[in-house]
Amino acid sequence: MTLTDFDLVFGTGGLRGILGEGAGRMNLHTVSRATQGVAEWAGGGSAVVAYDTRLMSREFAEQTACVLAANGIQVWLFPRPVPTPALSFSVRHLNAGCGVCITASHNPASYNGYKVYGRDGGQITLTDAETISGHISRFSGSVKTVDFERAIAEKTVRYVPDSVLSEYLSEVEKLRITDTPCDIKVAYTPLNGAGRECVEAILRRIGAAFVTVAEQAEPDGNFPTCPKPNPEEDSALELGSKLCLAENCDLLLATDPDCDRVGVSVNHHGTMRRLTGNEVGVLLLDAVARLQKRRSGKPPVAVKTIVTTPMAEAVCAEYGAELRNVLTGFKYIGEQIGLLEQAGEEERFLFGFEESCGYLSGTHARDKDGVNAAMLVCEAAADCKRRGLTLVDAIEALYDRYGRWTTSLRSVEADGELVSGLRRCPPRSIAGHPVLRVTDYLSGIGGLPPADVLAIELENGTIVVRPSGTEPKVKIYYMLRGTDDAEIDADFQRLYLGRNTP
Repeated sequence: MTLTDFDLVFGTGGLRGILGEGAGRMNLHTVSRATQGVAEWAGGGSAVVAYDTRLMSREFAEQTACVLAANGIQVWLFPRPVPTPALSFSVRHLNAGCGVCITASHNPASYNGYKVYGRDGGQITLTDAETISGHISRFSGSVKTVDFERAIAEKTVRYVPDSVLSEYLSEVEKLRITDTPCDIKVAYTPLNGAGRECVEAILRRIGAAFVTVAEQAEPDGNFPTCPKPNPEEDSALELGSKLCLAENCDLLLATDPDCDRVGVSVNHHGTMRRLTGNEVGVLLLDAVARLQKRRSGKPPVAVKTIVTTPMAEAVCAEYGAELRNVLTGFKYIGEQIGLLEQAGEEERFLFGFEESCGYLSGTHARDKDGVNAAMLVCEAAADCKRRGLTLVDAIEALYDRYGRWTTSLRSVEADGELVSGLRRCPPRSIAGHPVLRVTDYLSGIGGLPPADVLAIELENGTIVVRPSGTEPKVKIYYMLRGTDDAEIDADFQRLYLGRNTP
């Protein structure tokens, strides 16, 4: 196999693309080439390989293992689909030098992807991605590979023992924020993904009753009832919402195909109300800060991305927690955990979250964890139920206390020149709101890596603008505060003629 015409761009998120033949598609050829680059970067040692339930995921994982083994790297391969956070945990638990997870997260069925993790269990940095990409582009020979069955027989590829997954679940269970059984009933859907085994196991461990959406329970990379298996999409939650009401459950949990994110919809007195990623994040931040017993004498540390709700600032101030803002991408939250670990202050880490339904309350993993988040949501809901409330009542109470924040994301067809133009000539006002400050992250603000991002601060909130890393689009994040929904809706109407997410 010769390394030529490699058109898929290898970045910090590895590879992601449509399945099919050719250099610009996800297939065994592109996976082999990427793995040869990873092997050159790793330079030996060991690696953990995991995969989700997508089409070709198992085949891609086995080929990844074969190429790594042929390059002298001892491989630990999961024998069945597992959540991405289990891969993050296992890299550290098995003292491996790196990890690879075959997944395209919440993309449609026609996609698959390839994510690389460093020895810290976090997604690779930009520097690592550039190094791997360089190895891929410079290599002109043939990819080294071995026969899979031979590699298994010779133990250059070994299956990860089930005890590792049990250890992962035990570490998640240690992060409980209450000591009492979780007296709630949950409807759960893994959206035909890799989350069922671990999420159902953790629900049993904490004492929560649950029913699983039968049509979406089994692994199926075609996602037949859910063309967009994204827990942020209302359409992905339709079957689960019906089951939740029919079974009189307290809430619905939905994990994406690789189970690193979780969507939440609440049965609020007979009506389903989907919570946004920001709302769940604030609810969990408040619950963890209020209920979890911490041993460190120093202030706890919470971490969020710069496009995640500023409401977290008020919650952290209430509990005396330090809030750190990082660039978009959970790997930057993982880096903050690593910094605390280096300082001998790992126990200070309280909670990390991003607006796209990614959450983490422990240091067992360095990536968002849908299993961990599912447990915390259940505990927060049970705490509310003991007080005669739902999670909808809880978020409304937080709005009353800290102010009502609403966020929205808009993508516009444009290239990076739009951001460059705003950088050269920043606006003085937007839709009648004076611009108080423009923060340019290109110069590396607050010790963060340089990034092509602008944050425009208004009197009633913040607008963050950045180019998409994968498409010729510019993403605009609106984070606005007001006294009620009508006032905020009016601001959204002036800013861009309506919001496209709740």
